[in-house]
Amino acid sequence: MTASGTFGYGTEYAELFDIQRLGAIVCKGTTLKPREGNPQPRLVETASGVINSIGLQNIGVKAVIREKAPIWAGWKVPVIVNIAGDTVEEYGELARLLDGVKGVSGLEVNISCPNVQAGGAAFGANAGSAAEVVKAVRKATALPILVKLTPNAADIAGVAKAVEDAGADAISLVNSYKGMAIDIVERKPIMANITGGLSGPAIKPMALAMVYEVAGAVKVPVIGCGGIATALDALEFIMAGASAVQVGSATYSNPRSALDVLEGIISFMEKEGIKGLGEIIGAARK
Repeated sequence: MTASGTFGYGTEYAELFDIQRLGAIVCKGTTLKPREGNPQPRLVETASGVINSIGLQNIGVKAVIREKAPIWAGWKVPVIVNIAGDTVEEYGELARLLDGVKGVSGLEVNISCPNVQAGGAAFGANAGSAAEVVKAVRKATALPILVKLTPNAADIAGVAKAVEDAGADAISLVNSYKGMAIDIVERKPIMANITGGLSGPAIKPMALAMVYEVAGAVKVPVIGCGGIATALDALEFIMAGASAVQVGSATYSNPRSALDVLEGIISFMEKEGIKGLGEIIGAARK
């Protein structure tokens, strides 16, 4: 799968390679109203990664339904819409609007967003607020629900179990880690928003550990994400317990990285005589 925020709406890459071969495409974060995002600069490279503070720039859910969904409806690859809100009610409304829309195969609920009704703490920071969001989404839609967890939670397994109990069909993790960079000449933070989300190879070992932990705590499928750039990376997540993986920041340097990862997994399975992915999911846990 492609990770939200790194693959646009899929249409941008359709001319570069056969996106229909992918397992699924997760589009960029979608909000009720269009957002311009944070001021520039909002992207900076760092050692083995990238820090972004895009601020959920997007065209809004109504434009997604009007302009993007009709295109997706003609694709073989399923498209999952990542949704983000400032309140529980906004998440529920987004789910309601997208329910039954042709071309939308599922929702990925981004609970790394700040809860404006709770002083700005991320919905995913604790089990209670995370479950509240998922319950609202579950009530509003019959679509499959993936819940994307923030790594900035004290008890990631507890949050995962709470969203599973609230109705999540699968759990994807992890989102980016909080980070920043400073311009030592100007003596100030490089990004206008001061901090942003760190992604890329730098976070892979931490993301892998969290996937291993969560896979042992829930029964629903787990989708691994965080620093996956090669098939070897993806296979580690699968053996840690992930049933699927998402490729994110690697797309910036190699637009077809998700397909390269997929092809690499197939090559590994053929070489090892593995007939089905189920043979190696959670293999490192046995």
